Amino acid sequence: MTGRIVVTINSTGRQAASFIRVASAVGWHVRAQVRSKDGLVAEELAALPNVTLFEGPLEQTGLIEDLFQGAELAFINTTHWGDEVCVGRAIADVAKRARIKHFIYSSMPDHSIYSSDWKALPLWANKFTIENYVRQIGLPATFIYCGIYNNNFTSLPYPLFRMELQPDRKSFVWKAPFSPDEPLPWLDAEHDVGPAILQIFKQGMRRWGGHRIPLAFEKLSPTEVCALFSRALALPVTYQRAPIDILVPVPPGYREHLSILEETLGQKGAPYFGPELDRPSYPAEAVDLWQGCRGIEEYAREVFPLEEAANGLRWMEDGAGAGAGGEEGKGEEGGRGEVVGEGGGVVGGGGEGRPVTPGEVDGSARMGTKGTESHGFFVGNC
Repeated sequence: MTGRIVVTINSTGRQAASFIRVASAVGWHVRAQVRSKDGLVAEELAALPNVTLFEGPLEQTGLIEDLFQGAELAFINTTHWGDEVCVGRAIADVAKRARIKHFIYSSMPDHSIYSSDWKALPLWANKFTIENYVRQIGLPATFIYCGIYNNNFTSLPYPLFRMELQPDRKSFVWKAPFSPDEPLPWLDAEHDVGPAILQIFKQGMRRWGGHRIPLAFEKLSPTEVCALFSRALALPVTYQRAPIDILVPVPPGYREHLSILEETLGQKGAPYFGPELDRPSYPAEAVDLWQGCRGIEEYAREVFPLEEAANGLRWMEDGAGAGAGGEEGKGEEGGRGEVVGEGGGVVGGGGEGRPVTPGEVDGSARMGTKGTESHGFFVGNC
């Protein structure tokens, strides 16, 4: 067998799937855990060369041990499904016993350690707890901190990143609690996580051992983001600072997360990555890893309309959109359930009409109506 052997979990999530595509393309062998082999992303990954899928929940007896057999590297992004901290520690323990040479963990900050005035965002604090455990047991590790996913934006009525189509059907408004002029970190997870992770592995522990890397390729304020969207779509796009509006059912844990995010990042202005990573070297550090990144403007021009179309929206064709109270985007049954995804974002729910984001396969958009894992598509960090 040639090529390195690497483990991934939650492998139909944006971060892992992006990496698997790149690793497979360069001849690496990927041992990838998925909750289910059903769905477009799982089927795509199964068809890639050098990729072996391990089906089942991470809590399943023996699955983690089987996953790590013969592996030398691991890219791990835990989710809050089940007991995230327990699962994360179990993975770290198995990786330690398997003598993994480089363990890359997708972490996030716990803001409460920096100031008594800042609360910890619940869906991020678990990741920070796992990061500390990885350090404590002495795994050779690097920690990435992902910025806000470009792919979060949708005109469907999900909280925080809704690009709300206005009644004129020719303009959008983004409402969120962030300061309009304070920069935030941005990342196209589909396009850019995989190449960056590959480079970290290639440069190795000597370069990145113990480091935290802010994985964001642009540093833009909400006002700047809307200006780039406007230029890309050739439509007016404006930002309004406002409380988070929750118009669809969300799990209780995510409602609390959003409430604390609004207070800590919005009202109190805590840096997204925390003070330690809010440094001049970002986004240059990420760009040095991968110069072919896709920025917000390119995303808005080339990908956002495709995602909207996949969600059943047609504003880009004839002006009829969800923002004007139409029926678009509801799917065959018209249902809109809820799920929280990889980075804590609300995701589409019932039926085949759930929202979905196209991935990158041989440079072309992959469209479909089923989302990641068995529980739908997610809208990323935040």
